[in-house]
Amino acid sequence: MSYCEIEEKELKAANGFLMLFVIILLFVATTALFVYAMIAYEADSNTFLFGFGIVQFCVLLTLGCILCAGLKAVRPNEAYVFSLFGRYYGTLRKEGFWFVNPFVSANAGVRAESMFGMLAEKAAEGVSGKRGSQARSASIRKTVSLKVQTFVNGVQKVNDKLGNPIMVGAVVVWRIADPTKAVFVVDDYKEYLSNQADSIIRNVSRLYPYDNMSDDENAEESELTLRGSALEIAKRMNAELQEKVESAGIEILDVRINQLAYAEEIASAMLQRQQAVAIIAARKKIVEGAVSMVEMALERLKEDDVVSLDEERKAQMVSNLLVVLCGNKDAQPVVNSGSIY
Repeated sequence: MSYCEIEEKELKAANGFLMLFVIILLFVATTALFVYAMIAYEADSNTFLFGFGIVQFCVLLTLGCILCAGLKAVRPNEAYVFSLFGRYYGTLRKEGFWFVNPFVSANAGVRAESMFGMLAEKAAEGVSGKRGSQARSASIRKTVSLKVQTFVNGVQKVNDKLGNPIMVGAVVVWRIADPTKAVFVVDDYKEYLSNQADSIIRNVSRLYPYDNMSDDENAEESELTLRGSALEIAKRMNAELQEKVESAGIEILDVRINQLAYAEEIASAMLQRQQAVAIIAARKKIVEGAVSMVEMALERLKEDDVVSLDEERKAQMVSNLLVVLCGNKDAQPVVNSGSIY
């Protein structure tokens, strides 16, 4: 049977508090038996009774220690995935204090580094202190967390659809939906998710341009871009990533691009282009406003019959007004005290 065919099996566990009471009674009985054997040996030096009591003491003590290994506490949104002598035994999801087969082993589904390896790595980097926190972070957790988790993808340099190098990063919100698959299908489900997320984000980013480079407004509205269509692209990333990690029992809740920028080598050139586009747009608005103001001025002069201008003087007036209204600097007026003709 392949690992992909493994289906989750709910483990039926006994009440942990009841078994804890039984184990306590067993230890009490063991202690009483040992005390009785000592008293009997001191009373009549019965070597056989003393030896029999010591053997029973050792057997019961060993049995009590073995039974203690079957006590498991399950916290909310956590699960135990057990195997017995190399075979899948069952999954315990229900929170509480339970007793299971003491010979089963819990599988975490992630590779845990040893405490000594982490401390040696930190020492090599020149980082000292807080050994306790390092030891806690290196401790092996036997439970599989079912909580919602966040994976922050590192910033990657990729080429967009137009071939421009860009820096893109994303945030993946996910959780374990099937702990059995997460443990047995892949070697390390967190590393598997990380690699698949990197691949999907890189591949999807290559299919879209960073921004629309065309001057056609209709094309700008129809074409999806990384900067302007983040929601649509995130939905595609979500769907493709979910398809990749479905077999590992992982559910993708959301994928969002959190970092997006041009690469350093072309950032200055693209900034100049954006500035040029902004200047052109601003000039366009200024010209539209200036033309409307000139039209209004000519109409008011005609309606109020202030002055009668021929076509040549109208053209000169329009030219002067446009210079004043569209110029970057304040105009310097020249007073004409003579005839305008």
